Amino acid sequence: MTSTRSALDVDWLAVCRRAVAGLEDVLAQSPSTAERARETGDRGCGGDRTLEIDRSAERVVLGELDALRERGYRFVALSEERGTVDYGDQRVRVIIDPIDGSLNAKRGIPHHALSIAIADGGTMADVEFAYVYDFGVAEEWWARRDEGAWCSGARLDPALRERRARDGRLEVLGIEAADPRWIQASLAGLLASAYRLRALGSIAVALCHVASARFDGMVSLTPSRGVDAAAGQLIVREAGGVVSFPRCAERLAAPLDAAPRSPVVAARSLDALHELEVVPA
Repeated sequence: MTSTRSALDVDWLAVCRRAVAGLEDVLAQSPSTAERARETGDRGCGGDRTLEIDRSAERVVLGELDALRERGYRFVALSEERGTVDYGDQRVRVIIDPIDGSLNAKRGIPHHALSIAIADGGTMADVEFAYVYDFGVAEEWWARRDEGAWCSGARLDPALRERRARDGRLEVLGIEAADPRWIQASLAGLLASAYRLRALGSIAVALCHVASARFDGMVSLTPSRGVDAAAGQLIVREAGGVVSFPRCAERLAAPLDAAPRSPVVAARSLDALHELEVVPA
């Protein structure tokens, strides 16, 4: 049997790229909204209704993990749809959201992504490798702990900082809030912090936009799930940004699971992060 440490040293970038190729086939086989809107009748462990494309996408990713197990690697996987899948070792965790932004994918709206994170512990601070692929615009984001972050082959510049409007507010703030009532509840904080708002419909992709300084910051206005944020948050940090889960005991103490624990807040500087941590109602 290959050791647990070897599981962390798998060529996860290659594994993720093979999964992307499989998911592209899944999406191509169901190109219309009617096809992508078909539900399985079940709910995933994250609580959302499972679409057939979600289930098919998950099978593709788990197929890659099955192949690793056959080669002797041991780990445990957590997927948004199926929940925990035990591959023999709880110490190495593979956190999967097969399609973050399922509603976008269903409706043919860009920004729906595969998100995969590899960790040697149970919290956001323990993520070692992160991968996000945005199918809507064919962009690949990835990072390794203490080694930096990349977007489509170009290393992201950790020296980039936020841009501000003349009145001092962040020029572009990404928000994730599916229900307008959440925006209403956070309106005072948004007015104080943001000059312009953008909502992509995918937490993973929004975090990547902070990593590249396209967004000056990002806030989920309600608690996020570990499967949504696990990969993107490392990409932000390795690109020179900062991330917080303000309802947890420590900034990166949010667990790697499918339960909504805390809003996720990301920025290009600590000053901006502190401004944004008070925005969620």
